[in-house]
Amino acid sequence: MEIRLRRPSSNVKAARQGGAGGKEGAGVKGLRIPYPAMLVSGMLAAALPATAGELLYVTNEKSDTLSVLTREGEPVATVETCGRPRGIHFNRDRTRFFVACADDSIIAIYDAKTRELVGRILNVPEPETFDLHPDGRRLYVSNEEDATCSVYDVETGELLDEYDTGEEPEGVLVTPDGRFVFVASEAANLVHVIDVEAAEVVADILVDTRPRRFALTPDGRELWVSAELAGRVDIIDVATLKLVGDIAFLPRGFRPEQVTPVDLVMTRDGSRAYVALGRANHVAVVEVKTRRILKYILVGARPWGLALSPDEKLLYVANGLSDDISIVDTESLIVLRSVPVGQIPYAILVVEE
Repeated sequence: MEIRLRRPSSNVKAARQGGAGGKEGAGVKGLRIPYPAMLVSGMLAAALPATAGELLYVTNEKSDTLSVLTREGEPVATVETCGRPRGIHFNRDRTRFFVACADDSIIAIYDAKTRELVGRILNVPEPETFDLHPDGRRLYVSNEEDATCSVYDVETGELLDEYDTGEEPEGVLVTPDGRFVFVASEAANLVHVIDVEAAEVVADILVDTRPRRFALTPDGRELWVSAELAGRVDIIDVATLKLVGDIAFLPRGFRPEQVTPVDLVMTRDGSRAYVALGRANHVAVVEVKTRRILKYILVGARPWGLALSPDEKLLYVANGLSDDISIVDTESLIVLRSVPVGQIPYAILVVEE
């Protein structure tokens, strides 16, 4: 299935030219996804075999690959994908997943079990991260170089809308009720709030320096946003859209400027949060209710992306400068093993088969 970008309605900026979609059938730099002539019934002619059990998919920015591992970290496959794969996210029923290909300006769509390429959304300007609306159709994408958040129909590839943001947008989070979309602007130190029904940005919340990623408490009341260059997580009250608190991090032996939090995840019951501290080479474990730091866990170099196993017994950490992932036991808070992956791992998705 080849998804082509359709020209949006008049209230949306015209679709951009060039990029992967603008050179259909040509050799786009860094693009390793087969072109239509190499697809058979919309799928790869030579698909990798399916593997039973939980699998980890790791996007590797510099090697342009997905590393596929078992739950325990055993290597299964390396999949050549696209130019600078970054954010990765399931569709609504978890049968497919999306990969943001920043250097090719596309969103690649894969079958979650077979890892077959089943489609591409073209002309997506430098996508970084994204989130899916609860309707399962609208994908909200941060476009790093364009200072926009664009919205695509994942079934047709149509550009539905586009919102101006501050420079270098990254983190995107859609609330479970579909009411709001939050977008972090790194350079502007703002969290933009999009009202979905009104289709407009209704608030710009000033936060600490270089906001990156989000986590929402299960009750929907608090939005946590990492502020990379401030070395902290800021906390936003969702009802008032006001900043109501923060948590500062400083593992022993590090200076404040070395603590650069990026990704964060929360447990399903909202009792605990994990925060990747970047250049500080640790993951912070936080008790959500009290905002107390329970422990700092030493992992690899520049921990960046995080993911929990479905049973939440394991925490997976993508270490961007040591080209590996750390597997942490969440009961003992001890690293069980480190596993080599591709160059500059960015994000991790856990697939249940």
